[in-house]
Amino acid sequence: MVSHSKNSASIGQAANTDLSGTGKLETAIRKAGSWLLDRQQQDGHWVAPLQSNACMEAQWCLALWFLGLEDHPLRPRLGQSLLETQRADGSWEVYYEASAGDINTTVEAYAALRSLGFPDSDPRLAKARDWILSKGGLGKVRVFTRYWLALIGEWPWEQTPNLPPEVIWLPDWAPFSIYNFSQWARATMMPLAVLSARRPSRPLPSDNRLDALFPEGRERFDYSLPVRDGAGWGDRFFRAADKALHRLQDMGAQYGRFAPWRDAAVRHTLEWILRHQDADGGWGGIQPPWVYGLMALHVEGYALDHPVMAKGLDALNHPGWRVDKGEASWIQATNSPVWDTMLTLIAFEDTGLAKAHPEATAKAAQWLLDRQIRRPGDWSRKLPNLKPGGWAFEYANTQYPDIDDTAEALIALAPFRHDPDWQARGIEEAIRLGVDWLIGMQSASGGWGAFDKDNNKQLLTKIPFCDFGEALDPPSVDVTAHIVEALARLGLTAEHPALARALAYIRAEQEADGPWFGRWGVNYIYGTCAVLPALAAIGADLSQPYVGRACDWLVSRQQENGGWGESCASYMDPAQAGRGPVTASQTAWALMALLAVNRPEDRAAIERGCRYLVEHQENGTWPEPHFTATGFPGYGVGQSIKLNDPEIARRLMQGSELSRAFMLRYDLYRQYFPMMALGRAVRAGIGTGA
Repeated sequence: MVSHSKNSASIGQAANTDLSGTGKLETAIRKAGSWLLDRQQQDGHWVAPLQSNACMEAQWCLALWFLGLEDHPLRPRLGQSLLETQRADGSWEVYYEASAGDINTTVEAYAALRSLGFPDSDPRLAKARDWILSKGGLGKVRVFTRYWLALIGEWPWEQTPNLPPEVIWLPDWAPFSIYNFSQWARATMMPLAVLSARRPSRPLPSDNRLDALFPEGRERFDYSLPVRDGAGWGDRFFRAADKALHRLQDMGAQYGRFAPWRDAAVRHTLEWILRHQDADGGWGGIQPPWVYGLMALHVEGYALDHPVMAKGLDALNHPGWRVDKGEASWIQATNSPVWDTMLTLIAFEDTGLAKAHPEATAKAAQWLLDRQIRRPGDWSRKLPNLKPGGWAFEYANTQYPDIDDTAEALIALAPFRHDPDWQARGIEEAIRLGVDWLIGMQSASGGWGAFDKDNNKQLLTKIPFCDFGEALDPPSVDVTAHIVEALARLGLTAEHPALARALAYIRAEQEADGPWFGRWGVNYIYGTCAVLPALAAIGADLSQPYVGRACDWLVSRQQENGGWGESCASYMDPAQAGRGPVTASQTAWALMALLAVNRPEDRAAIERGCRYLVEHQENGTWPEPHFTATGFPGYGVGQSIKLNDPEIARRLMQGSELSRAFMLRYDLYRQYFPMMALGRAVRAGIGTGA
């Protein structure tokens, strides 16, 4: 059972708070709105840091070493950030207050600090080394970590999964076409394929090598990938194929027979990489293709002052990517200005602050409208006749608009569509393009993925390369529900074929005890919060038993102090579903779900949740160090799985520490989601005596 003693200290105070009249809720709303207005960017948008884990800093530190930039001024700052985030036991974790450290992150952080010249005798490194060895050592690390060790001369390339650049030539209909992989996997695969083909390394100096992690000597170390429990014929086939690819590559290197073929594949892959560079210098709006892209180009002879390389390296100085605090720096896994801005606009609309602050609201809406992507991207390879019209997540990622952002953008812009001034600015055309693009991206199941249509070929998950997390982007309930809500707000009804199929998909995905899985937010509270407002918006019959089960589940998870919380551990431990330290964002999600249905029997729970938010606001905001979002939960299949198998941790090779997951903390979740909840509570008459 998770302890909530910190939150319980104010239970009595929260319970005695009088919400009668509009004062308490509206005062909290005004304070929260002022906090956001003070942080609006000059051009109208909002953005805040997005926190992940120490792999970001460790990998950039190693990449700069690999590029010959060992004296880059960022490297010691990255090292300082690693020291500041190390756990007391010597490890590094995937999310705040995880049940245990993560061996992959810890090995990469250890290697990065060694590359900076920290001696193995340093107490902090000694603790990390001892922790790594106590967890089984380097033989337990994932594929990505093995690649990084190979890049610094600590792992034989022959013992990493082979990723041939010739995949660039596979046609779209082929099972292993790069366009059958998820957006993030595809963008990462291309530079990794170059590195895998060339097998480069820049070994650490002899005094800084990782000898201490090979206590029995390198010659006795088993470099092979561990076999997962329950692995079937597919796993055996791809392991055999991987060995064959390595032998073929060795023969080509020895006899030169395959060099022209291989060189041509590398050239085509480089062309793909160059075409996909973002305007801000990165790739794909995320860290992996950016950092691997720079190294791949460097290996192929691109000088550091080449415009593409210089632009990519300069992005490390951009405040949209880099966060400096004191002597330390953090490089974000991605940046979220579009997401933050549209959700803030929705919060302002929900609370009435949009009318109270028309200039700030209009400035943000125009910034958002200008960010619509009207050019084809990777998604159009399979849908060449579908007109573009989506929104991306980040500042400069035009290749990969995402479906969830597009749905929320439409919700944020909907209140402006009937204003003649906004009509003159083209808002109707933007909305029409967005709606058409969303409908065109619907998958055969009736749901929507994040970036692509029908990105669900399970065969790809068997490839050894794909043990890093998720290689697929199949539909999820939370994204699908957001689209249902967006289209409903724009006037489409449940009889529309796309929405009828979506509603059937949502019903089929409900858990037996009532909630829905959260693919992009933690976890069942998030998924349920997405579904219930969508059902209300589309005019579904909210008196149906399945809706009641969802509300009952939420009420059963409310904690003694009135709030809600759910740990990232719920992605592996079913007992943690809807349970964990209370957070403002998750309390807000639960409130929005219950308010959407607004059952009389839930009134007391809603009032208690509102009291929690009112009483825990500090200087206009809510403290929230916990991670309440996810990049992927580490199941390897891109979607929810059943966790009732007692051997699931061994099969997935991760426990509740989520070693193969990627968890996120959006700093503004603690702000705009509580505002939405409180605004909707005021509209529902909570605390007004109505």
